[in-house]
Amino acid sequence: MKEAVQTNKAPAAVGPYSQAIKTKDTVYVSGCLGLVPSTGDFESTTDVEIQTKQALENMKAIVEAAGSSMDKVVKTTILLKDINDFAKVNAIYATYFPSVPPARSTFAVAALPKAGLIEIEAIALL
Repeated sequence: MKEAVQTNKAPAAVGPYSQAIKTKDTVYVSGCLGLVPSTGDFESTTDVEIQTKQALENMKAIVEAAGSSMDKVVKTTILLKDINDFAKVNAIYATYFPSVPPARSTFAVAALPKAGLIEIEAIALL
């Protein structure tokens, strides 16, 4: 059985998908952009650090709405518009996962929705 997770503390999905899907013991969080929930826009269209922090705050809000927490995230996937932003992203990412960080994959991509600079998806345990 699956249940859609939705919170106003994160931006609405920009397509026909759920913010996350909750199953018996797992939460699958869709890719989070660095959009500000109240506006649906980026605070900055050029600063990957601002977008990274907001994407992680959005992910945190969704994970918590599902009844989990960031320390229960077991896997993330990061999509970057520019792989040269890797070190900047890592510095911010590390503050959200200070002990036992989740497994992770990071990819450079040609483009992201709404011309974002970063998108992060996650899998968390309940």
